[in-house]
Amino acid sequence: MSQPMSADGFKRALVGEGLTVVEVGHWRTHNRNHKGPWGPVHGVMIHHTVTRGTAYTVALCRDGDSRLPGPLCHGVITKDGRVHLVGYGRTNHAGSGDHDVLAAVIAEKGLPPDNERGTDGNRYFYGFECENLGDGEDPWPAVQLDSIARAAAAVCRHHGWTERSVIGHREWQPGKVDPLGFTMASLRARVRERLK
Repeated sequence: MSQPMSADGFKRALVGEGLTVVEVGHWRTHNRNHKGPWGPVHGVMIHHTVTRGTAYTVALCRDGDSRLPGPLCHGVITKDGRVHLVGYGRTNHAGSGDHDVLAAVIAEKGLPPDNERGTDGNRYFYGFECENLGDGEDPWPAVQLDSIARAAAAVCRHHGWTERSVIGHREWQPGKVDPLGFTMASLRARVRERLK
């Protein structure tokens, strides 16, 4: 069981992994904690944004919209590889997912199929939204893929987790497809290499 790192510790972990970090507004206290607890944390969840353009993407992930209030993640990883910190604490990124998947993440075992939506993922996962149209055709620049792996590794390193604590939204919640355009197996392999 891991308690979330402090906001400053989160930033330090990302910078320590060689990432360029952009702080957006009062990100340290921008959260959805009034809707429920954040923690204990058990893993890192990766998403794609279905957006184009850094400014628009970052603003949407920070503020959300009328259907889903922000922040929508902790960090936004844009095409240029920068990590924009938009919130810290409970964020609206994971939604309800499969308790068997959560159990596998905690045990750091292979993931079962996600076929239930009864567990609050916003409580248990750090979330990174990654700028991409999510159509399977929008490219993932090498610098962005490297940053996604570095961001996930930074969190895993702090908590003493392996790459098995990194999952995609599509592995958590039935019906989700993100991130689309690379495999989670390939991302976990990158994280594993970084953690060696």
